[in-house]
Amino acid sequence: MEAMKPLMKLCIAKLKQGTLLWLEGFKEACCLHRVVILCLRSRKLLIRTGQCFLLNGFIFLGSMIVLNSVVIPMLFWILPDQCSQISTQVPCSFGGILKLYSVLRLGLIQLFYVFWFYPLYMFSLILSSLWYNDIAKFGFAAMGRSGSSVVESSSPSETLTAQSTAHTERLAGLGGVMVGIGEQVYSVLLLSFFFLEVFATGFIPYVGKAINFLLLSWMYAYYCFEYKWNFSKVALDRRLDYFESNWAFFAGFGSPCVLAIFFVSPLVSYGVMAVLFPLFVLAATCSGAEQDISFARRKWRGVGLGRLPIFYAADSLSLRVLSLLTLEPQDKTQEIKAH
Repeated sequence: MEAMKPLMKLCIAKLKQGTLLWLEGFKEACCLHRVVILCLRSRKLLIRTGQCFLLNGFIFLGSMIVLNSVVIPMLFWILPDQCSQISTQVPCSFGGILKLYSVLRLGLIQLFYVFWFYPLYMFSLILSSLWYNDIAKFGFAAMGRSGSSVVESSSPSETLTAQSTAHTERLAGLGGVMVGIGEQVYSVLLLSFFFLEVFATGFIPYVGKAINFLLLSWMYAYYCFEYKWNFSKVALDRRLDYFESNWAFFAGFGSPCVLAIFFVSPLVSYGVMAVLFPLFVLAATCSGAEQDISFARRKWRGVGLGRLPIFYAADSLSLRVLSLLTLEPQDKTQEIKAH
């Protein structure tokens, strides 16, 4: 029993560190007052954020509210589903008509989705993706940042400032373009496989929802910080190393994003996230995540939680696909990732 005490103390200390980092990340995501400050600094940012709210909040979510609050009740009034709304006779002799009304109602609602919601969803998805990049760019400019930012790797003594700058200078010309394309392809594959992993965990009995919530939190946190790291010119392998080394903080940062959409239908969750996502992107852009994590490491005398291989499965599948596409050895594919 005495031999177990050091292990128990270590586990309690790690649990405390993880909880504090999670809370720190959650707090950073909720600091939305910074978004207001950034919008006041940049008129372009204010306009683009307003456009995002108008499209996804007023038009998309507004259409959902009109459908559920006005259109569907009106259809039930015009095409009733209960015999008492047609006749007071008992037993009811309008069973066939009620079935016809049910089919008509369902058909009209589906037409509403096919000719309005699904095209609006695709239009919003494409346009919002372009706007998110603009919002992150304008927010980054409003912060007065340019070049590279300091991001610590898993080793406390290493930072990305000098490394990212030297790396950018080194990758010039055609070789730099090819490496950049390879990195983008790898990034798309990685996040696509990770999304499939997130989707699949939702079908696991009992614990699937909890795992799904955690993975979604990481996914949205990575999406939010990726814009910042792109403009800071942080290499992809450094991003992944930093993210996996500080997994508790990013789990906390992504939790408010997921809480807002986890218990609603897919279309409503998309509309809500499309409205909130630019706010969390801006929160990530102006967050002091690096300073908070660095302070925590100094407080715990450099003893961290250790790296958690969050992207291991997605990374393995991505490298496998790249090796098949390029018909090159595995070590060559690893070089693309390292850039």
